[in-house]
Amino acid sequence: MTSVDPGLENLTKARDRAIEALLSLQKDDGHWCGELEGDSILQSEYILMKWILEQEHAVLHDGRDGWDVLERIASRLRTQQRPDGGWGQYRDSAVDVSGSVKAYFALKLMGDDPRCEHMQAAVRAIHAAGGAEHCNSFSNFYLACLGQISWNAVPAIPPEIIRLPRWFYFHLDKVSAWTRTMILPLSLVATLRPTRPLPESLAIDELFIDQEARHQLTLRSETPRVWKFFFKNVDRVIKLLNDPLNSTFYRRNSIELAWDWIKNRMGQDGPAATDGLGAIFPAMVYSQVVMKALGYEREHSRVRRAEEELDAFFLESPDGSIRIQPCFSPVWDTGISLYALADCGLTRENEALSKAAAWLRARESRFQGDWVRNVDGDPPFTGWCFEYHNAWYPDCDDTAMVGKALLRIGGDENVAASERALDWMLAMQNVDGGWAAFDRTIERTILEYVPFADHNAMQDPSCTDITGRTLEFLHGHGLDPAHDAVAAGIDFIKSRQEEDGSFRGRWGVNYIYGTWQAIVGPLECGVSSDEDWVQKAGSWLKSIQKEDGSFGETANSDLDPSLKSQGVATPSQTAWGAMAMLAIFGPEDPEVLAAMSWLESRQLDDVSAADPRTNPDGDPSGSWVELEMTGIGFPRVFYLRYHMYRLYFPMMALGRYLTARGVSPSQVGSAGSVMV
Repeated sequence: MTSVDPGLENLTKARDRAIEALLSLQKDDGHWCGELEGDSILQSEYILMKWILEQEHAVLHDGRDGWDVLERIASRLRTQQRPDGGWGQYRDSAVDVSGSVKAYFALKLMGDDPRCEHMQAAVRAIHAAGGAEHCNSFSNFYLACLGQISWNAVPAIPPEIIRLPRWFYFHLDKVSAWTRTMILPLSLVATLRPTRPLPESLAIDELFIDQEARHQLTLRSETPRVWKFFFKNVDRVIKLLNDPLNSTFYRRNSIELAWDWIKNRMGQDGPAATDGLGAIFPAMVYSQVVMKALGYEREHSRVRRAEEELDAFFLESPDGSIRIQPCFSPVWDTGISLYALADCGLTRENEALSKAAAWLRARESRFQGDWVRNVDGDPPFTGWCFEYHNAWYPDCDDTAMVGKALLRIGGDENVAASERALDWMLAMQNVDGGWAAFDRTIERTILEYVPFADHNAMQDPSCTDITGRTLEFLHGHGLDPAHDAVAAGIDFIKSRQEEDGSFRGRWGVNYIYGTWQAIVGPLECGVSSDEDWVQKAGSWLKSIQKEDGSFGETANSDLDPSLKSQGVATPSQTAWGAMAMLAIFGPEDPEVLAAMSWLESRQLDDVSAADPRTNPDGDPSGSWVELEMTGIGFPRVFYLRYHMYRLYFPMMALGRYLTARGVSPSQVGSAGSVMV
């Protein structure tokens, strides 16, 4: 491995310049919220939604011309087409047939001539990927609503699922929180079947290879044969009963119950404050289609609010095009930023940290959302969600992150909030010893085989990354392996170790993220770094570290674990690998220093930050450049590029390393110095 020791002085300067960059991005009220970037489906699905709603020419709620806005969204969509003609989930992914079909369809609706080269290239890419008949179920809802496939090809989701008893294997309480907010609206869409006929000139017949298959329900190839047989027959029966049931009071009442469930979780204020259904793009889109199917006029206050909340995700690019975010990430970004600044030695006496802590405390959710139905007894209720307002769905990852950040900087109010979070987190531990994202759950394998489970996240099982972060949080409150919850969490993590020593990540790409999170929590709780399983994880990290000291892993490792050691080097993944090795081997380890050297050498300075060729996203000096998606939404389906990952994680790594080397805490932003 070749690396140059930058010296503690240069690493200290790099840390302080990163702090200045982060402080420059803080909002006036104390929080941070970086851009959250997804793939092309955000643009294409928005366009398709507007066509389903027959609003492609309608004026937006803020007075903008609707068609012009869609043109600007389509402009962004065109730039996302790859040289192979298709659209993908991330830079080096295979062609995503569902995403490509939706992108082509959206562009055709917006007037792109199907004889143009970019459209012909898209057709070839879609055919090479198997044809439009291989779109996933969630894409098929869009195609059916616009008359391109039969509703027989769309999974049946009867609204009567709202009536199922809790002992039933398939119950809303037993699927993931994000799945609930998607399938309830889609159950009404699949039942009411709102369809807008389009002229033949806008049809997408050319994308299908097997014209019969386009009108038939298909299940994932990995579904066992017996379950394919079972679910296809259940689906057939439900569809045969759909029309007769629609004329009954029982069905109308089921629709009302499902709609009431949705309305309770849509945009509202007060204790149950929520910025749209689930506060995430897919559910917010589906809720608008549902309201159209139920006969709501566009002038209705509920419809208007839903439009405003979704359109808030728009970001305007320098070229005038519009890109759309899947949601906002303010609590996540603020919690990590606060913790990273504390790792660099800043304290609550610093105005920036004090304001951030106050902002987070104001976002504490004391509302009993869906999670309470899976928790035994009379649990405490407090927590933090990912977004600005999503009271129904606080999550363990954000709550652990915010809880340990508030505890770290101290102060009576901060510690009290963190202690409330501790009680909630202990109540949310699963019986297997791990923690999941939103619920206290157990794995139910059969749920992965239902026809609408092809978003690859039907369940919300325990995962090592959230469990590791939770253990860090528990350690902050003085809990150690003598405590049952900590012991069970450590045992869960150990049980998930891969043969080579790595750990799979659920919310970050992928094995580097998972290994970092799995290792640091147990070590902080008192597990010895000399234990064999810990050393095995450390040896794996060293084995995949690149010659220049960096780390990088393609999201393709989700599909092929042999690729877990391959990928473009990124600042966030290098920071994760470095922090894990630091925790295992200490600051004198040469590979740890090599990672720090790489981070220091790749940091943007004033010159490189001012050049769009070296800084395409326009980050401040002191940050880093990262073009890869290193966050995960749905494994193998949807990935994320958090635009702040490339700043606060490297800063966190530098802060931890310098602290371990005995370097004085940073004074950037403190009284008497310049606050950027």
